[in-house]
Amino acid sequence: MRLRLAKRSDIPGMHRVRLAVRENRLSDPARITEADYVAAMEDRGRTWVIEAEGVVVAFASGYRAGSVWALFVHPDHEGRGFGKALHAAMIDWLWSQGHSRLWLTTSPGTRAERFYLALGWQPRGTVSGGELRLELPAP
Repeated sequence: MRLRLAKRSDIPGMHRVRLAVRENRLSDPARITEADYVAAMEDRGRTWVIEAEGVVVAFASGYRAGSVWALFVHPDHEGRGFGKALHAAMIDWLWSQGHSRLWLTTSPGTRAERFYLALGWQPRGTVSGGELRLELPAP
């Protein structure tokens, strides 16, 4: 396993991971474009990937404004601690931006919700579209 900052050449691998997930699936695979990935990794924040045998198997993106845009692990690579490793790298960077709290949204009743709650995120209601808003207070 190798965790590192993402680069543009990782976008096809990240999109492959994004389309492979079993929960929080995209209703329209074309909804997330190459420009969205570039914005997440260069303009709005940072993105990290995990490679296994030279292939991107997981990624996470955090926005400089204090939110999590993405954290996805390919189903064939779940249960190996990749999500927690990406979360730690992303959250450390987000705290370094000076925030007093971080936020994200996810579908309620999912493994993603349970993952974040186990890491200390707290429910803060729902947003339009029915997604759950979670916040993480500064340590």
